[in-house]
Amino acid sequence: MAQTIVVDIINEKAMKLLQDLELLKLIRVHKKDDPKTVNYIKRYKGAMSKQPLPDVDSQLQELRNSWE
Repeated sequence: MAQTIVVDIINEKAMKLLQDLELLKLIRVHKKDDPKTVNYIKRYKGAMSKQPLPDVDSQLQELRNSWE
């Protein structure tokens, strides 16, 4: 189970320890300015309009049929 927490680094030794934990594949470190850590929820929120479920189902069926 992955959890996300925010940690303030107050000593460079702590950063080195976190990097070592990342190398052991125990944690993943994201830097705030790293473009890979974009908040995708904020980025794509509202990109799709709400549609009734039958409409979505029919669109999916059309897509599937076009692959065959």
